[in-house]
Amino acid sequence: QVQLVESGGGLVQPGESLRLSCAASGSNLHRYSIGWFRQAPGEGREGVSCISGSGGYTYYSDSVEGRFTISKDSATNTVYLQMNSLKPEDTAVYYCAAVAHYCTMYPDGMDSWGKGTLVTVSS
Repeated sequence: QVQLVESGGGLVQPGESLRLSCAASGSNLHRYSIGWFRQAPGEGREGVSCISGSGGYTYYSDSVEGRFTISKDSATNTVYLQMNSLKPEDTAVYYCAAVAHYCTMYPDGMDSWGKGTLVTVSS
């Protein structure tokens, strides 16, 4: 089982940047892919990005491709989501989640979840 804790959310203006962190703990973390998901008010949870356990493979949704970058620091077991050129439609609670082995952008496929961090993009 993997435990996950997100941090870094906050209020920013459109066009600004924010970096989210996901601290992971547990056994055999190198075997887990970590994904970022978000849920806007009144909406379902959607996949945003995912990074493989090795860090060698990354995936992005069309809505964030080119603006968001996912990375990981294996020494500290932390996965980051760098979010640039933020838009009001990026406003949501952002969750990180873990899945054994391969990345998936489907929430139902994840094994463990953090509690989320709120990102608000507003002028």
